[in-house]
Amino acid sequence: MKLAIVILNWNGSALLKEFLPTVVEYSSNHQIIIADNASTDDSVHWLHEYYPDIKVIVNDENLGYAGGYNQVIPQLDADVLCLLNSDVAVTDEWCQPILKEFENDASLGAAQPALLDYKNQDRFEYAGASGGFLDQLGYPYCRGRVFDYLEMNHGQYDSEIEIDWASGAALFVRKKAFVEAGGFDEQYFAHQEEVDLCWRLRRLDYTVKVFPDAKVFHLGGGTLNSLNPRKTYLNFRNSLLTIVKNDGRSLFWLIILARMILDGVAAVKFLLEFKVKHSYAVLKAHISFYRLLPSFLRKRKLLKTSGMLGIKNKGVTSIVLSYYLKGKRQFL
Repeated sequence: MKLAIVILNWNGSALLKEFLPTVVEYSSNHQIIIADNASTDDSVHWLHEYYPDIKVIVNDENLGYAGGYNQVIPQLDADVLCLLNSDVAVTDEWCQPILKEFENDASLGAAQPALLDYKNQDRFEYAGASGGFLDQLGYPYCRGRVFDYLEMNHGQYDSEIEIDWASGAALFVRKKAFVEAGGFDEQYFAHQEEVDLCWRLRRLDYTVKVFPDAKVFHLGGGTLNSLNPRKTYLNFRNSLLTIVKNDGRSLFWLIILARMILDGVAAVKFLLEFKVKHSYAVLKAHISFYRLLPSFLRKRKLLKTSGMLGIKNKGVTSIVLSYYLKGKRQFL
């Protein structure tokens, strides 16, 4: 089974210089591809000079996480893809346990290793910890992380289990399943797109799992750190859009209403903490949510028609695939 490790880069020269050497050292049996989102720093030049054997695919513009990967993945000859952030350090045999599971289980659609903090390697890392879940209100959380609280790793989450979503920081995905589900939704641009993708994969009867025997160390915030209001904006907006699009419950509007009220509480909390830009980012997220709502309701209807919302119906995906891969940019 052929694995391609794909690292998305945007002006991340410093991160590539720090983290790429470990990926090269411990992934010698697998192809490594850099997907560059029209960087303006010396990233591409440095790669050509110091890693001439690594394939670099340069996109014409910065398409974000979702669009950047969507642009590159169809060009790759691989059975399984590892979409790896540029700020992740790996260790010996880091991907072998997961690749073996993909070989043995045809129903496995996506997976992740355990994510540990690069700076404090005994602690779980925010982006995925030991597997992602969704609560009743659609809030994402992880084994080892609830909201901003991160646990120390004492082996308490070393079990291999099914999860709701696998972290985009180190996302292993079967290429066939990725294409069948329609790839990433480019209207997300960045943040929460892996939650959306994994929701669709599970509707297609693929499983999503975490394999804690494999471990990587994630710096986090390499492109947008937690202090950046744009990160707040994208997370608040995209989380609401994910519920509209994927939540099959008939009263999903009540969930949206509850979430928007809680978002208001969060905005007030930001104000009390003198984080005015973050409070404004929540307001901007809601305005953008309303603007995108009609197109996401159409997506919801399409998923329902195809059998991917509420009722599992694997194989009836031609309409969805056409929509995502051919028509999505018309809704930007």
